[in-house]
Amino acid sequence: MRLIILAFLLLSSTLAFTQDELPNVTIKDLKNKPINVKTAFAEEDKVYVFSFWATWCAPCLAELEAINEHYDEWSEELNMELIAISTDDSRTRRRVRPLLNGKDWPYQVLLDSNQELKRALSIVNIPYSIVVKNKKIEHIFNGYTQGAEHELYEVIKEL
Repeated sequence: MRLIILAFLLLSSTLAFTQDELPNVTIKDLKNKPINVKTAFAEEDKVYVFSFWATWCAPCLAELEAINEHYDEWSEELNMELIAISTDDSRTRRRVRPLLNGKDWPYQVLLDSNQELKRALSIVNIPYSIVVKNKKIEHIFNGYTQGAEHELYEVIKEL
């Protein structure tokens, strides 16, 4: 019972501090090029899914793999793009490229190594996904369970 209450409080506090829009934060791509998330992902009527993950996070990898199975179809049908944001810090950042080399992910991958974007969005735990349309945060997914990618699809379809 205590775990349920604790989980509820964590989820509630995360949602309470969440912003309506993406913050004006710059992170880097895999080539070390700075990317401002607020301005780079602002195409009108396009849906952006920002998926926060790390190389050591098994549920994160499971979520990205599950979405990958449907990504080509969904991206075209729903006018959406997934941006995979690695939160690996200086200790684990070197594992990102080798992991990506073994994956067939079509996603743009960005690095939030200092976790500045993660902090600005008050993200406590990963996996954590944010659905954005017209610069507005429309939905948040905290955690991942098998099959949750279909809920993501339904949420985007309704936008």
